[in-house]
Amino acid sequence: MERPYNESILTRDLKYYIFDWDDNILHMPTYIHLERKLADGRWVPHLVSTALFSVIRKDTENYRPPNQDWESAFVEFRDFANDEESKFLTDAKAALERVESGLEKVPPSFNTFRKSLIEGRIFAIVTARGHQPETLRKGVELFIDKVLTPAERDEMILNLRGYTVRFDGADVNNQRTDEEVLDNYLSLNRYHAVTNPDFIKLVQNAEIPDAQKSEVRKKYAIVDFIDHLFGIIERVGADKPISVGFSDDDPINVSSLLEFVRDNLAKRFPSVKFVVYDTSDPTLEKGRKMIVSGQLDLPLSF
Repeated sequence: MERPYNESILTRDLKYYIFDWDDNILHMPTYIHLERKLADGRWVPHLVSTALFSVIRKDTENYRPPNQDWESAFVEFRDFANDEESKFLTDAKAALERVESGLEKVPPSFNTFRKSLIEGRIFAIVTARGHQPETLRKGVELFIDKVLTPAERDEMILNLRGYTVRFDGADVNNQRTDEEVLDNYLSLNRYHAVTNPDFIKLVQNAEIPDAQKSEVRKKYAIVDFIDHLFGIIERVGADKPISVGFSDDDPINVSSLLEFVRDNLAKRFPSVKFVVYDTSDPTLEKGRKMIVSGQLDLPLSF
């Protein structure tokens, strides 16, 4: 019996996405542990949200990590062997519950991420967190389970089967269960937490200059994802225009990314259209769209 699939996939355009996670996909109740300087000169413990940290991160006169140790500051952004569940998953559940209850307005890229999953678009999560890739993937699986309706999940599977027919052949489609189709799709994506010790070592071993800087490691993660995409595209022989959309809520990261795209990616991949979304301004529901190169329009419906 032939398994059903979405035949329109055979003519679909090639759009891919790179998402920051915090305050972009979800407002996570994860805190940075800092110390704040009082008017009398004393330093006191001070918990800071990821949104606030993006604003005060350069204010070293009034904020500092405990004992000048940034690992202590970001303890909630790491995985630990003795934890029953990663803090990332615990906080993702809490964030999704607030969205479901109506207590939390969804961040700018929430609906775009949802749509990309339903359409079966390949994506990368690139975050300054320090979790293992498997932890980030579990967060995506949690998002699918909690956010997608049964009808949307069915649509996603039909789309994924359509890609299987287009790129791998009908026989492979018929052999795979729904669970195998979803697992294969999730395995194609990239999950990069750029302060994870293993990822830092990977960048250092590649002898990348200034590998100690988080923004440099983010750029490495982006190039890794695009190289990964081109590896897939070359394997399957796709011949349509390619576009890659980025979204990030940190203005410093956005500025660095724009410069990197213009000076590096646009020259290395001249056939690709790059679109950067600055989602730092909460008054702009759809963020600020900046097209860097290419010909194909990339409407991201936030």
